[in-house]
Amino acid sequence: MRVFPAALERLTEQFAKLPGIGGKTAQRLAFYLLSQPQEEAEEFADALLEARKSVHLCPVCQNLTDRDICPICEDEERDHGLVCVVAEPKDVVAMERAREYHGVYHVLHGVISPLNQVGPDDLRIRELLERVGKGGVREVIMATNPDTEGEATAMYLSRLLRPLEVRVTRLAYGIPVGSQLEYADEVTLLRALEGRRDI
Repeated sequence: MRVFPAALERLTEQFAKLPGIGGKTAQRLAFYLLSQPQEEAEEFADALLEARKSVHLCPVCQNLTDRDICPICEDEERDHGLVCVVAEPKDVVAMERAREYHGVYHVLHGVISPLNQVGPDDLRIRELLERVGKGGVREVIMATNPDTEGEATAMYLSRLLRPLEVRVTRLAYGIPVGSQLEYADEVTLLRALEGRRDI
């Protein structure tokens, strides 16, 4: 016997698909949305649909943008010879929070993870190699998380980049193995940038 209306259960199921959202939290979110005025629920739905329609990948760095080219890649004051490779768009936010990095980025959209069936072809590696191959890049900083998958991805990319005669470095995190870039504070990120080492 169904306790709640089918539409409410469907909404709960959709929230439960989000990362980090369990069944109870999904149910709480669904009830919250239903308790809001119609206009607010419509604004929420419109914001979701608008984001899906207008946000796409920057053709240069693969970060999320709603422009032809993202603001970081467009910024002529940034050092375009310095490319920081991160796993996810949220890692760009973490690096920018430190306010000490003035280069540009390349977003892989994941890391190599055989257990999760993610291989090199599933990432934005080809775009990175093409970008570096065009010239003008003097250093590529590997800023994937200091865990098994992040390290494996950094080592794999360094081997691919070596023939392109570009310096490849790795952030010296100063944070425990298994930690994530997005949770590192500004001081830790600054030290990681300053202490980066060749790989």
